[in-house]
Amino acid sequence: MSLYRNLIFPLVRNIDAETAHRATLRLLSCAPLPPLLPDDPVLGTTLFGKPLPNPVGLAAGFDKNAEVPDAMLRLGFGFVEVGGITPQPQTGNPRPRVFRLPEDRAVINRMGFNNDGLEVTASRLQARKGQGKQLGGVVAANLGANKDSADRPGDYAISYERLAPLVDFAVVNVSSPNTPGLRNLQGREELAALLARLQPLHEKLKTPLLVKIAPDLAEEDIRDVADLALQFRLDGIIATNTTVTRPETLRSGNRGETGGLSGAPLFELSTMVLKQLYGFTGGKVPLIGVGGIASGAQAYAKIRAGASAVQLYSALVYEGPGLVGRIKRELATLLKRDGFRSVADAVGADVK
Repeated sequence: MSLYRNLIFPLVRNIDAETAHRATLRLLSCAPLPPLLPDDPVLGTTLFGKPLPNPVGLAAGFDKNAEVPDAMLRLGFGFVEVGGITPQPQTGNPRPRVFRLPEDRAVINRMGFNNDGLEVTASRLQARKGQGKQLGGVVAANLGANKDSADRPGDYAISYERLAPLVDFAVVNVSSPNTPGLRNLQGREELAALLARLQPLHEKLKTPLLVKIAPDLAEEDIRDVADLALQFRLDGIIATNTTVTRPETLRSGNRGETGGLSGAPLFELSTMVLKQLYGFTGGKVPLIGVGGIASGAQAYAKIRAGASAVQLYSALVYEGPGLVGRIKRELATLLKRDGFRSVADAVGADVK
């Protein structure tokens, strides 16, 4: 990992962030990967009834179009979330739209749900599904709404119905800051209407359904999300997406760019939201903790705050793929140090 940090990243940072990302996807799609070593048994857990070798997942946004989910599983992730996926393909916002903040170990993006569209992505997932047990692994889909849609709840319904047979769980993303008005769907009335639209499909298709929320919600809004998750029997909540706030501690030159901020500055804020959700749901709704994770200690803090599993993305920009293995090793050490026999035993330990 020091090789990546000291040699590769100093070269990559001179390339436009989105261009570098596309090159990475192309490399992952064709490069041979080493055999995946088994994880420490203490890391084994389940998520929505699916066994995971470890609780460290890849967050949505890295593999928007389901091009390399199995390559990322081979890199050691316990599960992978592809997307966001919208019914119709869209180009997203004008470039440049991704900005590294190296001094802050952060990223700002205003991508705007750029993706190949539902049918193209579904065809890739269908091809993967056709290979059956040869591939395995838990893969989820992050669902979005088209920018110009006149019926955004309908967009989620269309994508959920199409993708439910092809993934292990689906995530309703109502928290991206880069589609105008999308975050309004987090309001109590709007979210209730959206979930009511999806509930019949959820009951019929049985594919676990989650909602992903922003870290910028007021405590009352977080409580509303928790109440609705219980009312509509959601299978889980992902906390959190990127933030539109800008901490005064930011030092990088790109800190003034608009969009969602992710990475190290998001850790404390997203973990606080996670704790509140765990408390408001009484631990009855599985939570996935996202935001600022770059070490086993931070993954462990999310778990102790109420997360049944965690996800990361931005830290890979600065640490490279070796980060996944390091987080898992550190997490296993911490679990054993504190006498936990499994990840599940540690969930919510700081909130209970």
